[in-house]
Amino acid sequence: MPRWMLFIFAGVIAVGPWARGAEEQSIRPNIILVFIDDLGWGDFSCFGNTEAKTPNVDALAAEGLRFYQFYVNSPICSPSRCAITTGQFPTRWRITSYLNNRADNARRGVADWLDPSAPTLARILREHGYATGHFGKWHLGGQRDVDDAPPISAYGFDESLTNFEGMGPKLLPLTLRPGDRDYGRIWADAEILGGPVVWMPRSQITSGYVNAAMAFIRRAIRANKPFYVNIWPDDVHSPFWPPVDKWGDGSRRQLYKSVLEEMDRQLGPLFQFVRNNPKLTNNTLILVCSDNGPDVDAGSSGPFRGSKATLYEGGIRSPLIVWGPGLVAKDAAGTWNRTSVFSAIDLVPSLLSIAGMAVPQGVSFDGEDVSPALLGKQAVSRKSPLFWRRPPDRKFFAGTGPHPDLATREGKWKLLCEYDGSRPELYDLEADPGETTNLAERHGEVVSTLREKLLAWHAGMPQDNGPKLGEEDLRKSRNR
Repeated sequence: MPRWMLFIFAGVIAVGPWARGAEEQSIRPNIILVFIDDLGWGDFSCFGNTEAKTPNVDALAAEGLRFYQFYVNSPICSPSRCAITTGQFPTRWRITSYLNNRADNARRGVADWLDPSAPTLARILREHGYATGHFGKWHLGGQRDVDDAPPISAYGFDESLTNFEGMGPKLLPLTLRPGDRDYGRIWADAEILGGPVVWMPRSQITSGYVNAAMAFIRRAIRANKPFYVNIWPDDVHSPFWPPVDKWGDGSRRQLYKSVLEEMDRQLGPLFQFVRNNPKLTNNTLILVCSDNGPDVDAGSSGPFRGSKATLYEGGIRSPLIVWGPGLVAKDAAGTWNRTSVFSAIDLVPSLLSIAGMAVPQGVSFDGEDVSPALLGKQAVSRKSPLFWRRPPDRKFFAGTGPHPDLATREGKWKLLCEYDGSRPELYDLEADPGETTNLAERHGEVVSTLREKLLAWHAGMPQDNGPKLGEEDLRKSRNR
């Protein structure tokens, strides 16, 4: 896209805080959350990938913290995004699978969009003087034929720039294969979900979000306001569209690798912008993680079992990097935290704590404050168990299954089972993080205790159509 178009587009979406006048900025930290789509635990080279290089993310890790036991709260897109936005289990809001068209949402028993009454980190921060911006995939309402969802601003954002799965200003993808003379267009129908719309090469869209975010941050600096910014790329979700000179042999794995490396390159200017700006480097926290595990035959789950859509570790463990030279303990820089166990819902109360804010009256998070771990001061874990419910339409996925319906982790133990508690699988994740040895028969008391808590949690949440769809899928598999 020509630079002049981006400048015009950035001007079109500029709304909100800049018209209200500058507010004096306190020592409250700036926060940037980079939430990558379908990235596996083992995909960054600083998390063990030897096939691809991610030098810009690796540089953050070398100066910050890496977390070994960080979880997201769903193995699929929309509910994971709901959790990191609200600090609550996504089941509370009937978002348990990716949001699709109205008919498919109804078939699966999920909402069409996140209820705007849900608590959100962005709204709370904005109420305390932060400039708030969302740049990238949204997928919490406004997709396919759901054209009356609330705008992203309804959730506490002053500005937004999204893709084909959100309301309002957006970047839409132009696609090009080696040998093509002209660009193709996909998701053209998304123009009904608001604008302005700019079409740009799919292989460069992450840079479009980064450029818009940096323009937003510059305005926040001029207005003397702290900022909270989401950078949620479409990458590295399929279909894979790297630059034409990086297609290699065109295999799925090669295309994924090229998209991963290109995403890292396009995120680099943002990281350098913060690192090299004296007004930002000592008072900005950057968090980088993934929304769920990798797609089958694309990314890597590292040493863990499973992938996207499953409740095994590979589906719900995410790489997490926290960078902030002026905020993270200096003796923690460049280290691994291998002991703290927490999840995306815990980021919301933790970031509020780091920003010096109490939980608002009337708001109750499922997440807990683990800010000492994020800042490298103490390797704390959340105290309450973590719970998961599988997406209702994912009893089987990509030729694998049947997969367990529910899961919980408490301490070193992880239990997976069916909706009724049958077929328990128990793993000691300290001794067996790869979930290779089912200990359910050896530790009946542990199974009983965890199962009671898990089934009580499941029963206390709004239900979806997982049981019905799971039975249908099982019947189909038996008849093949």
